[in-house]
Amino acid sequence: MPLVEFILEPLQYEFMVKAVVVSVVVGITLAILSCFLILKSWALLGDAISHAVLPGVVLAYLLGIPFGIGAFVAAMLAVVLIGYVKNNTKIKEDAVMGIVFTTFFALGLIMISKVISSTDLTHVLFGEVLGISDSEAWYTVATLSLVSLAVLTFRRVFMVFCFDPIHGKVVGLPMGIVHYVFLMLLAIAITGSIQTVGIILVIAMLITPGSTAFLLTKKFSTMLWIAVIVSVFASLVGAYASYYFDAATGGTIVFVQGLIFMLVMLYTKLLPETYR
Repeated sequence: MPLVEFILEPLQYEFMVKAVVVSVVVGITLAILSCFLILKSWALLGDAISHAVLPGVVLAYLLGIPFGIGAFVAAMLAVVLIGYVKNNTKIKEDAVMGIVFTTFFALGLIMISKVISSTDLTHVLFGEVLGISDSEAWYTVATLSLVSLAVLTFRRVFMVFCFDPIHGKVVGLPMGIVHYVFLMLLAIAITGSIQTVGIILVIAMLITPGSTAFLLTKKFSTMLWIAVIVSVFASLVGAYASYYFDAATGGTIVFVQGLIFMLVMLYTKLLPETYR
C-alpha cells in the first residue's frame, strides 16, 4: 500500500479523525507535565491522582453528570488528603500517596461492583478513544489545550518550584500557591485524559515521555521537546494501529512509548561517548 494511501485511508472516517486529534492532544499535555513530574520526583503522585479519580467517575455516572467533573472533585480531594496526612503525621510522602490512592481506588472498585457493568469498568479503566463522542472530544481537546498553555506560560515558575522551591520563597514567589496550582493542573489533565487512555494507562503517559527525554538531555527546554515528540509519535502510531490491527488504542500508545524508552536506554548504554 502506498504511504499516502496508508496515511489518508483511516482519515476518511470521522471517528478516526477524532481519535488521532484527541490522542495527540492528550499526548502533548501529559508529556509536558511528565517532564515536571520527573524532575520533581513526583511520578508516584501522577499514579496516586489517576487512581484516586475512580470513585468520582462512578459517582458522576450515578448522578448523570460528565465524568470529568466527578473525577476532578475526587482528584482534588485526594490531593488535599495527601497534604493533610503528610503535614500531620511522621509518615513519608510516598507512603501517604500509596495509602490514599489505594484506598480511593478500592472504594471505586467497590462502587463499580455494585452499580456498573464489567463493560463500563473496562471503559473507565482503559479508555476508548475510538468510541469518544463529539462533546467528549471537544471537552478533552479544550481542557488539555488550556492546561498545556497554562503550564508553558508559567513554566519558569514551575521550574523554580521543581528545582529550588526555597529559592523561590526567598525571591518572593508564593510556593504554597504554586504547589496547589500545579496539582490542580495535573488533576485537570488526568481527568481530561480518562476518556482516551483510561485511568490505568494515563499513569504510563505521565511517566514515560519525561523519563525518555531525561535520558537524552540535561537541558529542560530540550527535554520538553523530546518528550512531546516521543509522545506525539506514540499517539499517532497507537491511533493508526487501532485501525489497521484492531488493537486497543491506549494500550498501543503506551506500548510504543515503553519501546522507545527501552531503545533510548540501550542507546545511552551502548554509545556512552555519543550520549555525553
